[in-house]
Order: sequence, then C-alpha cells, then structure tokens
Amino acid sequence: MRNISEIQKDLNACLQCGYCRDPCPVYTCYGWESATPRGKVYYLKQIANRTPVDRLLRRIPKVDDKFTERIFQCTSCGACEHHCHVEIEFPHLWEEVKEWLISQGYGPMEAHTRIAERVLSKKNPYNEPAEKRPAWLPKDIKLSDDPDVVFFTGCTEAYRMQPLAVATAELLDKAGVRIAIMGEDEWCCGSPLLRTGQKSMVVQELAPHNVREMEKHGWKVMVTACAGCYNTIKNDYPRLIGEPSFELYHVTEYFDKLIKDGKLKFTKEFKKKVAYHDPCHLGRHAKVYDPPRNILRAIPGLELVEMRHERDDALCCGAGGGFKSAFNDMAETIAADRVKEAVEAGAEVIVTSCPFCQVNLNAGAKKAGLNIKTMDVAQVALQCV
Repeated sequence: MRNISEIQKDLNACLQCGYCRDPCPVYTCYGWESATPRGKVYYLKQIANRTPVDRLLRRIPKVDDKFTERIFQCTSCGACEHHCHVEIEFPHLWEEVKEWLISQGYGPMEAHTRIAERVLSKKNPYNEPAEKRPAWLPKDIKLSDDPDVVFFTGCTEAYRMQPLAVATAELLDKAGVRIAIMGEDEWCCGSPLLRTGQKSMVVQELAPHNVREMEKHGWKVMVTACAGCYNTIKNDYPRLIGEPSFELYHVTEYFDKLIKDGKLKFTKEFKKKVAYHDPCHLGRHAKVYDPPRNILRAIPGLELVEMRHERDDALCCGAGGGFKSAFNDMAETIAADRVKEAVEAGAEVIVTSCPFCQVNLNAGAKKAGLNIKTMDVAQVALQCV
C-alpha cells in the first residue's frame, strides 16, 4: 500500500481540466464538484501539500467522514480514466486511496465491512455455505474429468443469479464442450474487496487459492460469465500474484469462438429490437466489445440497435465497485438514466453480459417507470439454439 505522498505522484499529473467530470455517473446524481474525480484529486492534493501558512490561516483540509464517503461513492466504471487527457489510471488510484483511508481509520462503508466479513468467513459475499455453491448445476449436465473449459461460476451466479449459470452451462453443453466446475472449492474472485480498498485478503488468500485449484488439476482454460470476475482474474491477478498459467475467456468470447468454429448454431428467431449494454468491467476495463455483439447478430430475427453512449463511452449501470451495496438509491438512479437511453434508441429488450448490470438495470427500469426487461446474452442465446 502506498502512503499519501506516494499517491501524490499520480495526483500531480492531474491538470484539473475537468474532462472527467461529466462522464462520472456519481456527479450526474450529485452535481457537486466534490463528487467528481477532479474534485477528489484537488482535495487530496491539498491534504498532501498543506503548509504552515495553511495552519496559521486555519486552512486545513483534512480527512473526515464526508470526504471518506465521497471517495467510496465510486462505481469503478473507469469513465474518468477513459476521458483523462494525461492517462491517469483512476480506477487503481481510487482503490489505493480507499486502502490508504482505511489505514488511517476512515472507511470502508458499513456495507463493505459486512461484505469483507462474509468473504472471510464463507469465501463469498452472501454468507452462503460452500456446499450450496454447485447446487445450481442441472442434473442432466455431466461434468468431465478431462474438460475443455472450467466454468468459474462466480458468487453472484452461484448463489443469486443461478439462471445465468444454468444458461451458460447448457449452451456450452449443447455446443459439445466438456466442462468442469470448481464447486465447493471455488472462492470469491476478490473483486468486491479490491474495489472497496480491502486488498490484503485477495492477495494472501483468494487469488492464490483459485489459481492453485486450476493448476492442481492441470486445467488449462477458464471461462467466466461475470464481468467482475473476468476483469479481476484477467487484470488484477497478474499484478497482484503473477500471471496465471491458464487461458481465460469471458463466456461471450468463448461463445463467439464456438459460433465461428461452427459448433454453436442458432435455429430459432428472437424477433426483438435489442440494445446491448457494455458492462464497465468487461468493456472499458477489459476491452471486450465485439464478441457479445457478434453473438447477438448471429441470432435470427434479432435487430441490434446501439445506444447514444456505447463501447468506450457507455454509461455505467451504477452497480459496480461496491456502490450499489452502500448507495442503492443512487445506483438505481444511475441505472434509470441508462435504461432511458435504451428506450430512446428504440430497444424492446436490453441485453448485457454481467449479472450485476442485469439486476440494477431491471431495478432502474422499475424506478423510471419503463416497461423494458434486461436479459443476459446467454439467456437470449439459449432460447435460440
């Protein structure tokens, strides 16, 4: 963990230009400069650079509960980094600032503390027993001792969004792919802890365990359907514990590959106008844009429409970075804005490839009073094979 003077080296690169302001989903809710990346950077610089004159004149910027709350009011969407003209790696910076705040006795939010306690106890943020983790698996799907891929289910799909896990497994099975799962030996990837400044357990326990499980069995390919798991294993594991020995796919990448290889074919129509929502952790963070769209274009009868903000410029759904768990009302307001864009584009259905996006966009539609449903790519695809 870096101290404030080391973090300051990154802060000094900030030009205070404000290009990060308007894309910030939290700023769109608040409208206050203190909620913007620029505002947070400015205040941090004042803390790091305060002088005896500041003390004499009682200009003493300090860490307090309100500033701490502002730092944790971040969806980890990465829009600030995408629009930054000096290419500050803001998502990692905010994680380090959260970690520093916690070391000073401020934060995390109460909801984030509970998540960490559950992960420490049960290796998932939902406080569910390990033996229930593989309970979603349909009885007609046979696991292989020599799999083509290992399906890393993720906590949310294993315990809360089981239909998404089922759709993924059934599509792989229908394409003739031999699969295995870690089952009770699968632990949380660590994303909820990393995004909320609680990194140590990820480095010491979670990441090494999940990598060891793959290597212990000699498994060579992992797929996951959760954008958060994918981003964490792809981008965070290498910098935290070293490059894993196995190949990693998001399921949309793998399904796209199966379609191109002629192993996954769609014979039924989906006669709807569909807007695809880019999850921040799959899109801006991991640069996976075309595979989910390729899948949707391969489905007969489906008309793909794009929203005003898409790909690198896609609006956040509001659910990431632990934001929804601590600030649910704002998260749903952010989601409502995204749903409105889909309706304006003429969509009848929103499709995404992240369980958190699906949950929050459906909540946003309800909040906005709009009758439009969000589905997962795998759910749509399964209806059409």
